Amino acid sequence: MQIYVCIKQVPDTETKIKLNADSSWIDTAGIKWIMSPFDEFAVEEALRVKEKTPGATVTVLSAGPARVVDSIRTALAMGADNGIHIEIPENADNNLAAKAIAGALKKEAKVDLVFTGKEAIDDGAAQTSQLIAEAVGIPCVTVVLAAEYGAGTIKCKREVEGGAFEMIEVSTPCLIAAQKGLNEPRYASLPNIMKAKKKEVKALKLADVGASEADQKIRYKNFQLPPPKQAGKKISGDPAAQAKELARLLHEEAKVI
Repeated sequence: MQIYVCIKQVPDTETKIKLNADSSWIDTAGIKWIMSPFDEFAVEEALRVKEKTPGATVTVLSAGPARVVDSIRTALAMGADNGIHIEIPENADNNLAAKAIAGALKKEAKVDLVFTGKEAIDDGAAQTSQLIAEAVGIPCVTVVLAAEYGAGTIKCKREVEGGAFEMIEVSTPCLIAAQKGLNEPRYASLPNIMKAKKKEVKALKLADVGASEADQKIRYKNFQLPPPKQAGKKISGDPAAQAKELARLLHEEAKVI
């Protein structure tokens, strides 16, 4: 079985974000980059399927600038067998990224199963998975919380609005977009981190996967950071005085009551 996992490299949630000179993108200098957390669930699920399937291999794909190879190496250290990096512009949109990844998948001899995270935590678009599946021509099930693997079919439990769930049975090959709760991602051991440095990561350009910058549908401009939080106020006095002053502030300044 040939299993593939599509991942995205994103800024760490603790990184302080700044904008570049023309506010068309973030300033990437000094940012700590990580694999998008939802993609960790996808990698873990792929590895668990591999462990139960003799002869299976797991290949990790990521599209982006050269630095995304570091996140591919993270997945390799978790246990994936090899990687594919498709070089695309820093500010590529979901359509270009999906077309590039789909083009790379089409070049592979066989694709039995594709895993992704349900969304990336930077843009939260939650659409690249569906775009990849459509371009490759395979069914897609998103927001998957549990999966039962059979002979040529997968039964998926997925989350829907209102706290409800639905069960979907899909035939393979297919794409599964993982939700938090599908599994608990493993930590990479030191020996596996060392081994990951020697594993193959194939490098591809846009032309190699049948895509071009013309496939980008969205151009970004005028990014704005959220306004800084106002300093808090400390109310002194006895409880009665504090309650009275708090009510006044909420009414006159915050204007919420």
